[in-house]
Amino acid sequence: MKRLLFFMAAVLSIFVLVACTANEDAGKDPDEKDKVEEPAGDDGESTDEGTSGEKVLKLNNATEPTSLDPSIGFDAVSWDPLNNLMEGLTRLDENHQAGPGVAEDWDISEDGKTYTFHLRENAKWSNGDPVVAEDFEFAWKYMLNPETASAAAFLGYFIEGAEAYNSGEGSADDVKVTAVDEKTLEVVLAQPTGFFLDVLTNPAFFPIHHKIAEENPNWHAEAETFVGNGPFKLESWEHNVEMVFSKNEHYWDAGVVKLDKVHFAMVNDTNTQYQMFESGDLDTASIPPELSDELIEDDNVFIGPYGGLEFYRFNTTIEPFQNKKIRQAFAYAVNREDIATYVVKNGVEPAYGFINPGYTSPTGSDFRDANGDLVTFDPEKAKQLLEEGMAEEGYDELPPITLTYNTSDTNKAVAEALQSMYQENLGIEVKLENQEWNVFSDAQKALELQFSRSSFINDYNDPVNFLESFITDSYMNRTGFSNPEYDELITKGKTETDEEKRWEYLYEAEKLLAEEMVAMPIRYYNTVVLEAEGVEGILRHPVGYFDLKFADKK
Repeated sequence: MKRLLFFMAAVLSIFVLVACTANEDAGKDPDEKDKVEEPAGDDGESTDEGTSGEKVLKLNNATEPTSLDPSIGFDAVSWDPLNNLMEGLTRLDENHQAGPGVAEDWDISEDGKTYTFHLRENAKWSNGDPVVAEDFEFAWKYMLNPETASAAAFLGYFIEGAEAYNSGEGSADDVKVTAVDEKTLEVVLAQPTGFFLDVLTNPAFFPIHHKIAEENPNWHAEAETFVGNGPFKLESWEHNVEMVFSKNEHYWDAGVVKLDKVHFAMVNDTNTQYQMFESGDLDTASIPPELSDELIEDDNVFIGPYGGLEFYRFNTTIEPFQNKKIRQAFAYAVNREDIATYVVKNGVEPAYGFINPGYTSPTGSDFRDANGDLVTFDPEKAKQLLEEGMAEEGYDELPPITLTYNTSDTNKAVAEALQSMYQENLGIEVKLENQEWNVFSDAQKALELQFSRSSFINDYNDPVNFLESFITDSYMNRTGFSNPEYDELITKGKTETDEEKRWEYLYEAEKLLAEEMVAMPIRYYNTVVLEAEGVEGILRHPVGYFDLKFADKK
């Protein structure tokens, strides 16, 4: 559950959002990220230096942000704007590591549980007010307040007292986040968590100007009332049409910000945004799959890793997916290599496990290499498992199967490929249904969808982030799955202080998840972005959010 970007260009053509460690598409995905999944759009940008001489970068956010309230906008379409309008205690640097943000430094206690953050004296809000420690305490407790219903709240569970408060069993006073003075924040964790500084780069941990929020709870809903503390400020916002950012002169590091403005379009179609790029209306764009072979080798293409997964969820509360062997049959009947190579294209890699490549273990090996391929294409095995599962349930024929995906041209193409594979390899007719993101997301969370697309964009740089999405009653679970053994492995995978042992628990957890097959991996995300000449300095983190702080247009 529970983190970059410009990934919307490469990833957007595929998903819509929600993750976290559980977002959907979880945490993650631009579509679900709650944990994120993503929408089908890209980040495009273009720099216009008109008669005014301003540097204006033109981007595409695909769709309207879910919310610019950091606790509510827990998805990719909200994260990208938020990461440039606001800043947390830590910020991913040019080496993709959690470095100083609002906090210029910090102290960690010997037992690894108490963090004391020292805020910059010159950290200010876009209205000129100082950023104070109470802004963080207010924001985090607001996120954890059960009445807020924040999809990101689980990320705060590393903090002592946070889970109890969020679950209604404790109070805000029990949450160990304390503004010691205006520029000192103390945080006490429930257990030592070596990746806590990475967790804090997630927009869910951004501060909120507590005085303004207390006066106007809807401060985040319009440009006129929005107050941020990042490299840019929200100049205008025409909902569902465009957003315009301008350089924030009050930002503590404003001297390194080169752009005067950033214009975000909201175009949720890969071909349209590519045409806008070609005409100069966008400075960056994703490559439509049908043009991949033609464009992928061009000099103006950026290709890089991106921490995330496209997958499908089986709803174990709806027939026939209460049966494990039937779920496994559907997974083994899928030729992921063909989907990656001929449907999605753009150099994406098929996924034979849930954790994407790029996580280095304490012994120096990659998580994916160490745990191997957990689900492959094996149509004969799929047929056998289907027969066995149907016999166990007493089925002469399967109940009707509906595969639901959130609207996007790439999502449709993948769904049609799956439909064809199930017909060819299992003799099963699968009905396809598409829904707009908000409708789709709500239905998936409510366990109303039988078999549905998901995506997960990592919330922070640790493999437990995705795996924790499937613990019992997790907001990101969305399958009805509950397994005490799995829950225990995830607990150990978050709290074990011996890193080698901790990773062993995570290896076991992924294998168990693959055995239960409540989710079916399809492919890993990558970042593929067309850039106009002169665009440079955009940070696209493998795990994190796209950053325009150092961006420029020559």
